Parts: sequence; structure tokens; C-alpha cells
Amino acid sequence: MSDATPHDFADLSLAPPLLQGVQALGYTHMTPVQAHSLPAILAGRDLIAQAPTGSGKTAAFGLGLLHGLDAAQSGTQALVLCPTRELSDQVGKQLRKLAFAIPNLKLSILCGGMPLAPQLASLEHAPHVVVGTPGRIQELLRKRALDISTLRTLVFDEADRMLDMGFEEPIRDIVGRTPKTRQGLLFSATFPEGVRAIARNLLRDPVEVTVAGGERHGAIEQRFYEIDPARKTPLLAALLLQEKPESCVVFCNMRKDVDEVAGSLAHYGFTALALHGDLEQRDRDEVLVRFSNRSCNVLVASDVAARGLDVKELAVVVNYDVPSDADTYVHRIGRTGRAGRDGVALTLCSARERNRVSAIEEREGTPLAWFKATPLSGKASNVPAAPMTTLRIDAGRGDKLRPGDILGALTGDAGLKADAVGKIDVFATRSYVAVARGQAAQALARLREGKIKGRKFRVSRL
Repeated sequence: MSDATPHDFADLSLAPPLLQGVQALGYTHMTPVQAHSLPAILAGRDLIAQAPTGSGKTAAFGLGLLHGLDAAQSGTQALVLCPTRELSDQVGKQLRKLAFAIPNLKLSILCGGMPLAPQLASLEHAPHVVVGTPGRIQELLRKRALDISTLRTLVFDEADRMLDMGFEEPIRDIVGRTPKTRQGLLFSATFPEGVRAIARNLLRDPVEVTVAGGERHGAIEQRFYEIDPARKTPLLAALLLQEKPESCVVFCNMRKDVDEVAGSLAHYGFTALALHGDLEQRDRDEVLVRFSNRSCNVLVASDVAARGLDVKELAVVVNYDVPSDADTYVHRIGRTGRAGRDGVALTLCSARERNRVSAIEEREGTPLAWFKATPLSGKASNVPAAPMTTLRIDAGRGDKLRPGDILGALTGDAGLKADAVGKIDVFATRSYVAVARGQAAQALARLREGKIKGRKFRVSRL
């Protein structure tokens, strides 16, 4: 970073309320993507940035759009488009934290897979900031429920995955309804030609920023295995038994393979779950909850579905298929080795995928390491169990339930020690709590017999 590049948020011309938001989140020094993009964003320039998950890009565009916003003025002034509901929720939560000191600011999260009526009701008084998925935003625009004629800032977050999901037409339609004077900010983990074409057509003389990442990465050991396609899943099972990761994501190129691979691993005895775009929203939420709270140690996912997955300590990433381009490979394996910890990336390669591996080798700039492994034959033994089990409570924020209420019930009437209770997630109508696997039956029985916050709720084990 050059001396001309600011290092601290205090070096920027941010309004005092935004500096309060930055301080509340504990930020002091900027990540590379923030340091290189924020001066241009604050100056009103359009921007295209290549930045992976975990690089701090949300704070970069979040501070930019909030800086250009006037909460005293009515009308929607900023729109952030995201590929999935999970990412939209993450972005919306972080923007709310950054904006906590701005009085009377209204932010709405508008995504598909959710009932339309409450969203229509929320738009009766126009939000200053909207975060949402392209399909639902387009629908609300066509119904004239959402008006973006006063838009000042338009953000495309994870543009590559929005194109992968077929959102190009909705994106172009949405952009066509925005003022010509609005600022455009495009962030993407990879830069395929489709993203470059969108940037050329939708941005005006953009500043270009490319960063390798924002957080400190440990070493990632990369291993490649040439496989017989007929023995692919038994080889995957053998490798997982060898590594015994506490948390692992297995990436498949095709959505149809995700369920099949997860089912095969479950048959071997692994706590494996599938994550792909065909799941209902509630099922997607539950899969993500179980993986993040350590009730599931193997997640089999498609690339698109894995966006929005926020797991800090991911021990192993497996490419069940070689990804179609080197950028996707780099993005996949970058999910391990985070927070300074070392990671392992395993790639299964059939003979017909060798040309893809050559592209990865060229991108990496060093020869790849090839290994041999013996596929599992027969049943698996000593399969590591997930350390936690998830209990679902059919009550949530709408019932005034808080994490402390659930913890109190478990450590009180249920008789568990606090260290036996893991992550607690409270949604609008349901809640999830991770309990040490060996004590899950006791916790379930006691919660069913007892009460939480003086009331009885239905409790089940996932």
C-alpha cells in the first residue's frame, strides 16, 4: 500500500455518525479493498472491484452509500443487489450497524422466497436504503411498489454469482429504471467476461480495484487426486476419514449431484447435509444453522448456494468436481485457511478434467501436487460424529424470545452446564440451539416437560 493510500478510517472525510458506526464495529485500520476503494467511492466515482468474501467489501460500499445519503430527505437513495437472501440478510445487518448513529434512517431487506404482502406494506413509507435480490426488486418495481427514481447509489454485490443465477435480464431492467446520475459500484469475487460486459455497459469510467483478500490467511495445502469417476464417492469418503475435519465443504459443479453426494456420505455415517438453490427457504436456513453451529460436519454445496456462508474456521474444502475456471477454484479454496489458521484443499480430477487443472496450474504459477488414495470399500468405521446436535423451538422473535431465555431454560430447569450449550439462533417464528451431542436427549426431554420464559413451546430435534 502506498503512502498516498489512507490506512485508518479517521483519515477519510466521513461524517461523525459514520465514524461512530465504524468504532462500534471495532474497526480501526482499513482492509486493502477499503483503503483502495473508499477514496474513489467518497469522491462519487463509479467503481469495479474484485474482492473475495471476507475482504471487508460490505463496509467499503456501505460507508460509501451511507456517506452519500440524506436521511432528512424522503425516497429510496441506495439500492444493493445481492444474489441470495442469506447474503442480503448479512449485508442488511452490517449496514444497520454502520448506520446506527444516523437518526431516522430506514432500511428494508426485500428478497424472493419470502411473503410479498409484508414487503409491500413496508414500502408504504419509502426506505432510504434497500437491500435485495434482483428478481424480487424487479417484481416490486413492476408493481410500482418501489420507486428508485431518486436513487443516488446502486451496488452490485457478488456480481459473478448473480449472472450465474440468471439475473442478467432483471439487472438490466432495474438499471434502466435508475437515474443517469446515480453512482454505480460493482463488487465481484471473480471477473469472467460476463461481469466485464455488465461493467462496461452499466458503469461510467469506473475506477478498478483488485485485492487478493482482506483477512490474514494461513497456508492452504492443495492436493490433487486423479480418480476413476465410478469410484469417486468412495474416494471422497476415504479422504474425509483420513482428514477427519470438524467442518468441511464439498463443492459440486452440478446442482443435481449435491443431493446424491450428501446422501452417499450420510450412508457412510457422516453428518452430511446438502445446500443448493432448489431448497425451500426454511430448509436452507436450517442447513446453514446446523453447519455453522457444528451440528453438521460436512456440507455438500453448489457454488451459488454457498455464497452467504460465513464460517470462520473451515478446516477442509473439497472440489468434488474441478471447477470450470481458475477464478472459481481460487475463490473456493479461499474459504479455508482463514483467520490465520492453516487449511487443506482437496480436488478430485477425472481424466477429462485435466484441461481445467492446467488452467489452475497456470493461474497458481507453480506445479500442482498430485497424490494417490484408495477408495473406501464396504462400510466406513470410526466416522467422526458432529460434536453438537440442534434443537428447534417453534417460537422466535415474534414471541419475544431471546437467546438468553433459551440459555436460561437449558442451564436452569434442564440442568445443563453452560459449556454444553452452543450457538443460539433466533428467527421470527422459530429458534435453534446447539447442544453437546451426548446431552441432547436430556435437553430435549427437559425442554418438552418444562417451560421457556414461563411458556410451553413445541421442541424437536433436527
